[in-house]
Amino acid sequence: MEGAPLRYQISGKHIDVGNALQTHVKNAFAAVVEKYAERPTEAHVIFSRDAHEFACESSVHLSSGMTVNAKARSADIYVSFSACAEKMEKQLRRYKRRLKDHHNQRTTPVEVSGISYYTPVHDEQVNEASETESLQPIIVAETQTRIKSLSVREAVTQMELAGENVLVFRNEGALCVNVVYKRSDGNIGWIAPELG
Repeated sequence: MEGAPLRYQISGKHIDVGNALQTHVKNAFAAVVEKYAERPTEAHVIFSRDAHEFACESSVHLSSGMTVNAKARSADIYVSFSACAEKMEKQLRRYKRRLKDHHNQRTTPVEVSGISYYTPVHDEQVNEASETESLQPIIVAETQTRIKSLSVREAVTQMELAGENVLVFRNEGALCVNVVYKRSDGNIGWIAPELG
């Protein structure tokens, strides 16, 4: 791996992630990332417990500006990590050529700008009468996120690498916000505002 070493953030949500597990994660993950990724900058691995299972979520940020996400669950915390690392390896292997091509075409890293977004949901405690009067969902979360400046092709790759169904991005060609999404028929949709 070229450049600075990969930075790790390994944590647990309401569970203790001991030194043995952290060492295992670093060693196993480093082998996967070094083999398939071009200059990764940081990796985040989060463990949590849901009933009788452990969940492992990982995110690797690459110097090109792309992010690769993977998730897995198992009754054993080490098995959950191994399954997550396998998914990460599969994604990196599958998209290695695309990532390489994007890096060769791009002379500068992906530009990122921050915005706020809201997660609206209906409050189940609100009775039907007041809900029909307002017909407005209650906003329960406000989060900062980063919008990347990408080509449409890079946006589709980023959406697939992140394991998401939709991606909002700033289209480098048109200099405006666009959306790519997975359609129910398995194809990719692209929403772009009409300019002019």
